[in-house]
Amino acid sequence: MKVLLMYPDRDFDADAALPDNEPELTADLGLGALLEAMSAGDPFLLSVAAHGLHAGLAEPADITYRQHVLTDSAAQPAVVRDLYDLAAETVDAERKISGFLFGDSPETVLDRSRQLMEVQLASLRRLVGTARREAANFRSEGFTRLFAMLAAELDEAYLAEVQGRLGELEFRHGMLISARLGTGNKGTGYVLGRQPASGWRDLLPGHGRAGYSFTVAAQDEAGSRALAELASRGVSDTANAVAQATEHVRGFFAQLRAELGFCVSCLNLRDRLLATGMPVCYPVPSDTGGNRLAARGLYDAGLALAASGHVTGNDLAADGKRLVMITGANQGGKSTFLRAIGQAQLMMQAGMFAAAESLAASSCSGVFTHFKREEDAAMEQGKLDEELHRMSVITARIMAGGLLLCNESFASTNEREGSEIARQLILALTEAGIRIIFVTHLYDLAESCYRINAGQALFLRAQREPDGSRTFRLAEGEPLPTSYGEDLFRKVLGPANEEAPSEEDTWTST
Repeated sequence: MKVLLMYPDRDFDADAALPDNEPELTADLGLGALLEAMSAGDPFLLSVAAHGLHAGLAEPADITYRQHVLTDSAAQPAVVRDLYDLAAETVDAERKISGFLFGDSPETVLDRSRQLMEVQLASLRRLVGTARREAANFRSEGFTRLFAMLAAELDEAYLAEVQGRLGELEFRHGMLISARLGTGNKGTGYVLGRQPASGWRDLLPGHGRAGYSFTVAAQDEAGSRALAELASRGVSDTANAVAQATEHVRGFFAQLRAELGFCVSCLNLRDRLLATGMPVCYPVPSDTGGNRLAARGLYDAGLALAASGHVTGNDLAADGKRLVMITGANQGGKSTFLRAIGQAQLMMQAGMFAAAESLAASSCSGVFTHFKREEDAAMEQGKLDEELHRMSVITARIMAGGLLLCNESFASTNEREGSEIARQLILALTEAGIRIIFVTHLYDLAESCYRINAGQALFLRAQREPDGSRTFRLAEGEPLPTSYGEDLFRKVLGPANEEAPSEEDTWTST
């Protein structure tokens, strides 16, 4: 049986390796806060959420398929959570079955497998009951197909037959084992048979079944061992078959737990974001390389969770743009907006909702970040060397259709050198079909890109009020030769201190 809630044609691998750049994405985009909210303190949900968030879907049809599953989950959260709890309880039941830690004889294997199968059978009955009762309330292809499969393959007649076979494996009337004589008159071909149906006449003296019999005396230890060995040989194949069956059912419930776990983790995050009063939406995806990126009210979900209240969202109209360059006032919301774009891209390609009023974007072949880092305390390499090394690793991995998010890259050297390095990088990568969102304080870089822009770039600027306050909104506009570092100077040192630096000296302020 297949679950197929995460993909229309394959299982979700909750144990797959995470991307090589997962630590950088988590740190730079503030994904830790999102994953914490998704897991709600559950380590299993944390792992499932991380794998789901980073296992990006490329095809719009696959993204939409998962969006519909999550839409159903949001419409019927109690049912989805109950199904997840049922799957988790069933997977964990093995630890509670007596005998699982004691011995591995065929009889022991058969007995504990039978006990586990009884628990699994009860769970299957509950699962099928929920499927039949709730199927009409679900609309997505994923859930309707799952419920239809359960109802068709696990009808009452089949479940009753399984229950009857499990009852027979308790051997209340002893075991019936057949064998053939092999070489040296040794037994071979041991088979565990079903007990013939018995009636009340068989219980009367002299009315038992015909055949030869013998009794092993209680003091005959050798005879008891020989009889036990015969029983082990007789039940060996059956024990293996039942153990394999329980493992198959357990695998189904483990897969169901993982895929429903992602749904539950998304519900957790959705509930947390809606509780802050911020909107969420299901993005409209398009094919990789389409260079579509348009949003309304896009915000940093991690910041909203931390603030537990309203945060400023921004609009973005970057359809057809290979480069989006963001400049403007210090502490004006540029880095926050960059994180919001990265989060939204990952969430969309995970089939999730996005932290925005609306979002339409092309899928990408991979998301990469190049954010400024603190200086190496061990002094093993300079800041520029470290930046160049990280960028070299990125360029070796990123492919056409990828998305690169740069936050004050190459600001560790002087403006002229940093601008030239960044210009060459932007030119090479955009020509290779890679989209770049670049936050910078390098006026030389921003002004030159603006000057030679041939309609392939969008320039946004963080706004500043005349009194120096920040609106945390970004608007389309050409770069200015200042990032208003004097505002920070006055904020930190106060107006009574020495004269603030000139605007020309404040462009590279951070």
